[in-house]
Amino acid sequence: MTLEDFHSYCLAKPGVEETFPFDQHTLVFKVMGKMFAVSGLEREDFTVNLKCNPDRALELREQYEDVQPGWHMNKHHWNTVRFEGELPERLLRELIDHSYDLVVAGLTKKLKAELELLK
Repeated sequence: MTLEDFHSYCLAKPGVEETFPFDQHTLVFKVMGKMFAVSGLEREDFTVNLKCNPDRALELREQYEDVQPGWHMNKHHWNTVRFEGELPERLLRELIDHSYDLVVAGLTKKLKAELELLK
């Protein structure tokens, strides 16, 4: 999956905005103001930090070399995923969806109701 494909896929989700809260090189996608994907645009390898269920995060790291503990993130809840490696695009999309869904599940009732109106 290319950076452009990743970008389009994330922005197509309801309630998503792209931001650069840290610097002009760190792209952050948020749903209703909560971060679900982070990518350093200046890195040689195209990697993305994605939120993940802790048990599944461990399984993915054991199964795939291109999934590592989240770089500069809580390694219990975040993975760094190499997007230009051996992982199939289907799995990359699934991991983006999983991260998005985890963040949405943790939103307040008010934010969830606002998000529903955007669908």
